Formats: sequence, C-alpha cells, structure tokens
Amino acid sequence: MAGWHIGVIGGSGLYELDELDGLEEAQQIAVGSAFGEPSSRVTLGRIGQVRFSFIARHGEGHKYSPSHVNYRANIDALKRCGVTDVLAISAIGSLKEELKPGMFVAADQFIDRTVGRERSFFGQGIVAHVAMADPVCPRLAGFAADAAKKAGAKVHRGGTYVAIEGPQFSTRAESLLYRAWGADVIGMTAMPEARLAREAELPYAVLGMVTDYDAWRDTEGGVEASQILAVMKANAETARKSLVELAKALPEEREASPIDTALDAALVTPRSAWTPQAAARLDAVAGRLVREGFARRLRASNA
Repeated sequence: MAGWHIGVIGGSGLYELDELDGLEEAQQIAVGSAFGEPSSRVTLGRIGQVRFSFIARHGEGHKYSPSHVNYRANIDALKRCGVTDVLAISAIGSLKEELKPGMFVAADQFIDRTVGRERSFFGQGIVAHVAMADPVCPRLAGFAADAAKKAGAKVHRGGTYVAIEGPQFSTRAESLLYRAWGADVIGMTAMPEARLAREAELPYAVLGMVTDYDAWRDTEGGVEASQILAVMKANAETARKSLVELAKALPEEREASPIDTALDAALVTPRSAWTPQAAARLDAVAGRLVREGFARRLRASNA
C-alpha cells in the first residue's frame, strides 16, 4: 500500500484550482510526453498528506477546444508525475429536470459520441483492449461526491454522461434524442479521457458542474457559452473546497484498486513481439509492464 496522488484535470473556468487554499509546496513544471504536448504545465503540490497534480484541460487561457485537447498527452503527463488516481472536473449540461444548474453530478457511465479524437495509447506495435463496462472508479467517485457535499454543493450520485464532439452545443433534436436514450447529462470532454485513464491503469472519476439545461426545453433559448462560464465562476470556490475536503477524507494509505492492473487482462500482443519503439512510447502509461518485460529479457540474456 502507498499514499494517494490525485491528478486533477480542470475544465472551463477552473484554471485557478491550482491556486486553491491549502495547497502547499506548489510548483509548476513542464512535463514532456511521448504523445505530444500536454494542454498546460503541471502544477504539483500537497494538501495535508495528499499529493495533487493539476492540468488545465483547455490550456492556460482556454486556447484548446474540446476537439483539440491532447487527451493522450494529458493522461501520459499525469502518469509520469506519479499520480495514482484522476479526478476530472468540468462543465456539463443537464438532460433531466431534477438536475438543476449549480448542482454537481458524479456520473458513472458514458455514451461516447465523439469522433476523430485519438482514443487509445495502443495499436502501433502493442495492442490492448481494456475493459470499459464500468468506466468510473466507484471508490474515487464516492470520495469526490462526499467531498463536494461537505463543501456545500448539492450532489447527484451516478448518471449517464453523453460526450459529444462539439465545439457547438446540441440542436434541440439531438438533445431530445439523448434524453430518449436515458442520458442524464451532456458534455464534451470526458471521452476519450476516461478511456485513456483506464489504459493508463488510473482510476478515474468525473465531477460535473451543471451549468444549463442543454436545448431540450422548448420554452427556453439555446445554450450560450457566457451562461456556462458565469455558472462555473460562481461554483469555482465550491470546486476548490471540494478538493480540500477530498484530501481530508482520503485514508492515509491507499488500498490497491483492480484498475491498477487493468492491462494484465487487456494486452494481446505477446511481449516477445513488442517493438522497441512502442515499448519506449509506453514507458509511462504501461511502465509497470515495460519494466517487467525488460527485466525478463535481462534475466534471459544472463541465463
């Protein structure tokens, strides 16, 4: 067992999370990635005994649209920083009347409607198929929901998040379709983020801040970006307090999670067939297995 190191990926209006009260030993570093440039520098710090690493998903100054975020580089960079778990905080729209703007939703399922984004670390030299039936870590989601409630938020636990490509918001017809599918909230960033976190053996949870009712209400106009940013700004302090409460609530020791070894049952390319280039590219994401493979080859060569 070891301690917790939470990677936080902050969305619209939440870049100041890296300046939250109680963050000690804070420093910003540039982290290189084999998959390109991460969205921002990583802010490292500690709240109590819990380490945190923070990335601004859309970059400093919100320069990347959801379609242009380098999700692979962000997850790879957090893995290189040694994070054990990833908590995503982002803006979401509501597809249910009872999920009101200002509420927090800890979604536990996803419908992926994104297109054209890099969805996997694997496929060139090493192939893996990770299980995604339950894409959210229930332990981390539970801690995050409890923390948000203690911070003063109204929290809904569970729900299906439909991830759309964007950057435009939904048409009314699309919004009504997603409601008919049984989706609860809508956003643009949790996919492929959750997929990549699973491939990197990082338990993932998303804490969404409801900013609007999407476009399904025919008595209202469509969603406006200014409206979303205003709600996010109003709730940013609660989000910051949620991280402080999360640090207080986490057990001193982190029990192992099944997600920590998700690749054991996912890799289909035998180690003997791994290309050196692919292994080097995955030195962080699959570092545990890359190191094991190197140790085996070293033992074989010395036998």
